Amino acid sequence: MKHLHIALWGVLPYLTLAVLVAGTAWRYHYDRFGFTTRSSQLHESRLLRVAGPLFHYGLLFVIAGHFAGLLVPESMTNRLHVGEHLYHANALIAGGTAGLATLAGLALLLYRRLRTPAIRAATSRSDRVVYPVLITVVLAGLTATASGATAGSTYDYRLGVSVWFRSLFALDPDVTAMAAAPLVYRLHALLAMVLFALWPFTRLVHAFTVPLGYLVRPYVVYRSRGRGEVGAGAGRPGR
Repeated sequence: MKHLHIALWGVLPYLTLAVLVAGTAWRYHYDRFGFTTRSSQLHESRLLRVAGPLFHYGLLFVIAGHFAGLLVPESMTNRLHVGEHLYHANALIAGGTAGLATLAGLALLLYRRLRTPAIRAATSRSDRVVYPVLITVVLAGLTATASGATAGSTYDYRLGVSVWFRSLFALDPDVTAMAAAPLVYRLHALLAMVLFALWPFTRLVHAFTVPLGYLVRPYVVYRSRGRGEVGAGAGRPGR
């Protein structure tokens, strides 16, 4: 069993990272124009207007919650005078709400894909694999959040899962910390690693193409044609 724990919590995270990085580089080199969601808005837009923002904004808050929970040690929140009760109440309310929003958005996206013939016909093999994994990851995360907030719970993931996660960055995995975690936390971590290993080979890779350049690019000012400007361009770039 000790060797299995070492393989799962000491080796597998680095293999997952290697597949994620190498797979993304390979995909960019051989399928640069495939970094896309293969938008299906033309086939159906009513459900997409609700499901898209619900899923993406919910996921952003989920990621922020994981960042705070896994990377911020308990000693820091204590110095900020954030008590244990307040911290876990916030994790349950904010994290639970974000998780439910993500799950609802994902369920609507899947329903939309199944009920619209043109979108269903365009569903790829990778979609059929990644959707169940993504749903299971979210469900496992919600279950872990709910179980950690119950009155009878004695497990503090910040003294277990978080310690293991931070130890990965020091290249000295604390295998024991993760091996002692409840099953739902271990299942959530394993499914997350499967998801990240699949990431470069699915539509999820479009997350790496977020157009952040739009935030800093120069403004484009358009001006109407005046008299005597027949044939002139409709506008010119500028700030």
